[in-house]
Amino acid sequence: MPRELVVLGTASQAPTRTRNHNGYLLRWDELGLLVDPGEGTQRQMLLAGVRTSQISHIAVTHHHGDHVLGLPGVLQRMALDQRRDPIPLIHPAEAGPHLDRLLGVGLYDSPIDVHRVPLPTDRRSTVPLGEGRVLVAEPLDHRVPTLGYRLQEPDRRAMDPHRLAAEGLEGPIVGVLERDGVVDVDGRTVRVEDVSHPRPGQAAALVMDTRECAAIGRLLRDVDLAVVEATFLRGDEALAERHGHLTADAAGAQAAAAGVRRLVVTHFSQRYADEEVFAEQARAHHPDVVAARDLVTIPVPAQRR
Repeated sequence: MPRELVVLGTASQAPTRTRNHNGYLLRWDELGLLVDPGEGTQRQMLLAGVRTSQISHIAVTHHHGDHVLGLPGVLQRMALDQRRDPIPLIHPAEAGPHLDRLLGVGLYDSPIDVHRVPLPTDRRSTVPLGEGRVLVAEPLDHRVPTLGYRLQEPDRRAMDPHRLAAEGLEGPIVGVLERDGVVDVDGRTVRVEDVSHPRPGQAAALVMDTRECAAIGRLLRDVDLAVVEATFLRGDEALAERHGHLTADAAGAQAAAAGVRRLVVTHFSQRYADEEVFAEQARAHHPDVVAARDLVTIPVPAQRR
């Protein structure tokens, strides 16, 4: 199964002719995390070939309209598609009243169980995603209570075929060793550490509207893919600070300092026509930068060996 980011929209406050409001689907094996479905997300999903059945969780970073106005349409489409599985809706606790009103917009038959998961915005918290994976949430610094998210899978071990062969291990007993951590072979005890090496779990982070703050570095630390807002360009630092945003320079510097492998910059102000300039400015700090564009798919770098 793929690990990739499907970009559904890249605009900040106002959409443009080529940029829809925010929307990001992080595909991670069988998981599909839809983050910040802005206005028009339902149609963008159609254009990008994303089915509602591919969405396992929805996460909202904050309740500004460009990050939530598409939520009713997505949920109503799920109802039309006769979804039966519950859909977790993860969000800052303070966004709850605003989401209540959004979920009540428009009359439709809804068999969907929307499982609300309100999170605190004064401390770090985690949401289990199954298979040992968690969604880590950290409070950011914006004009309203805002969370950044990090999908983290656990560290595991990768079997070394040469070591297995040297120990005479093959077939079903290898599965037993992976499960139990130890097996007996001809009177010898073989531990999983003897025939494997550590394989760090992969991670991805999404940091939307925020000023520079320490939480950004914690969310981005050593992730394989980071999606970071870069609303403004170099020279507009005062605007970024006033409105609670980052520049492309700041996004690149934060990613480099945190050891990010691939940086995706997005959430562009309508005052700028060329997205590639954002990537160029971020590349002054980080070598692997992609300027997000609507409806593109960006792969997560292959797992480190």
